[in-house]
Amino acid sequence: MQIWKRNLWVCWFGMFMTGVGMSQIAPVLPLFIKQLGVENASWISQLSGVAFGVTYIISAIFSPIWGRAADKYGRKPMLLRASLGMAIVIGCMGFAPNVYWLIGLRLLQGVITGYGTACTTLIATQTSKEHSGWALGTLSTANIAGSLLGPLIGGLIEEHFGMQNIFYITGGFMFIAFLTTLFFVKETFVRTEKKVPSFKEVWAQVPQPSLTITLFVTYFVMSIATYSVQPVLTVFVDQIAHDLGHVALISGAIFSASGLATIIAAPRLGKLSDKIGAHQIMLFTLIVAGILFIPQAFVHNPWELMALRFLLGLAAGGLNPSVNVLLKKITPSNLTGRVFGLNMSAAYLGVFGGSVLGGQIAGHLGVRYVFLVTGGLLLMNAIWVYFKVYGKLQRGKLLE
Repeated sequence: MQIWKRNLWVCWFGMFMTGVGMSQIAPVLPLFIKQLGVENASWISQLSGVAFGVTYIISAIFSPIWGRAADKYGRKPMLLRASLGMAIVIGCMGFAPNVYWLIGLRLLQGVITGYGTACTTLIATQTSKEHSGWALGTLSTANIAGSLLGPLIGGLIEEHFGMQNIFYITGGFMFIAFLTTLFFVKETFVRTEKKVPSFKEVWAQVPQPSLTITLFVTYFVMSIATYSVQPVLTVFVDQIAHDLGHVALISGAIFSASGLATIIAAPRLGKLSDKIGAHQIMLFTLIVAGILFIPQAFVHNPWELMALRFLLGLAAGGLNPSVNVLLKKITPSNLTGRVFGLNMSAAYLGVFGGSVLGGQIAGHLGVRYVFLVTGGLLLMNAIWVYFKVYGKLQRGKLLE
C-alpha cells in the first residue's frame, strides 16, 4: 500500500476518535455534573454549557499554534502529542472529584487538540493533485462522523457500562490511535532552522487572501449549520414524536442518519471534485443543503425529519473536502499547517456559535425557526461563494 494511503486510514481512525472524544460527553454532561454534587437545575444547565463550549473555544485559539508547530517540527510529532494528550486528559475526566476539575480538564483538552489539523496537513501535502479530492473527502468523514455519532456512542456506553466508563473507554481508543500513529504513520520531514514568520508575515505570503477568507467563512458557516440543531433536536423530536417514547434513542438515530450519509457521500463528492472542480461541488452542496433545511421546519413526525437529515448529510458531505481541496491548491506547502490551523479554528468557532445560536433562536422564536435561519445562512453563504469564488474561477481569474 502506498504510504499516503496508509497514513490516510490511520489518520481517519484517529480523527474519528478525536471527534467522538470532543462530543461524546454531550448527552450525559448534565447527569455527570449532577453526580458530581451540583443539585440546582439552573446551575447544572449553565455549567453544562460552559463545560461543553470551553473545549471548542480554546481549540479555536490553539489550533493555529499547533498548525505552526506542524510546519516547523513535522506533522507526525503533532499527531503523537495530540492523541496521547487526549487519551490521558479524557481518561482523567472519569476521576474528576468535582465539576470544576471537569471544566478544567475540558479546557486542557482544548489546549492539546490539533490532531485534525495535523492529519489534514499531512494528507494534503502527501497526496497528488489527482487524488487530493478523494483523500481529503475521505478524511473529512472521520471528524464529522465522530462528532455526530459521539453523543450516541456516549449515551450507549453510559447505558451499558456506566457514566465514568465513557471517559475510560474513549481515552483507551485515543491511546490506540496514538499507537497506530506511532507505528504506522510515515513522514519524511526536513526541519529548517529558518526563523518562523509571524502571522502578519505568513498572511502576506498567502497568494489569494480574499479567497482564503471566503473559504474560512464557508467552513465556519458549515459548522454552524451542523451544530445549530444539536442542542434542540431532542426537544423538537419530543414535540413531534406524538407519545412514541424513546425520544433519546430516536434523536440519536436522527443524528446518526446525517453522519452515515456524510460518510457515504464525502469520498464520492471529493472524487467528483477532482474531475469537475471543487468550486462547483462547494456551490452546489451549499445550495442543496440550504434548501434541505427549510422543509425540516415543517415535518410532522420523526421519520420525515430523519429522511431529510439523511439527504442533508449527503449534500453536506461535499462541503468539507471542497474547502480543503481549494485551500490546498492556493496555499504554498510551507504555510499549509498554519492555514489549515486557521481553518480548523473557524470550524471550532462555528461549533460553539452554532450551539449558542440554535439555543437562542429556539428559546425566543421556537425550535422550527432554527431550521429556517440555518437554511437562510447557508443560502446567503452560497450567494457569496458564487460571486467571490465560483464566478471568478469559471472565468479563470483565480488559481485552479
